[in-house]
Amino acid sequence: QVLLVESGGGLVQAGESLRLSCVVSGLAFSHYHMGWFRQAPGKDREFVGAISWNGRETYYTDAMYGRITVSRDDSKNTVYLLMSGLKLEDTAVYSCATGRSPYGIGMSRNNYSAWGQGTQVTVSA
Repeated sequence: QVLLVESGGGLVQAGESLRLSCVVSGLAFSHYHMGWFRQAPGKDREFVGAISWNGRETYYTDAMYGRITVSRDDSKNTVYLLMSGLKLEDTAVYSCATGRSPYGIGMSRNNYSAWGQGTQVTVSA
């Protein structure tokens, strides 16, 4: 059974930083692209960022470009999302997902298969 567990969310003030973690079990983590998505109240789920299976490629949404970094530690089966300069509009549930074979890394939800339940990030003024 594939399991993804996000952590690190919470209540932060605008301008602050936060690092989210996603621990993956049930598959060969080092063989999978990993993505981060978010869903804000009243909005569709949107792509945030992704990292290739070998860590050589990263992709970021324009909405957060320059404020986020996706990284991975294969020894811990963990992918990270580091966010800085948080804004009110960043408030959302952030979820991680495993890439889906045979598709390559991408920003569509169709590029991913297993999903975590998400962790809430709330940014206050």
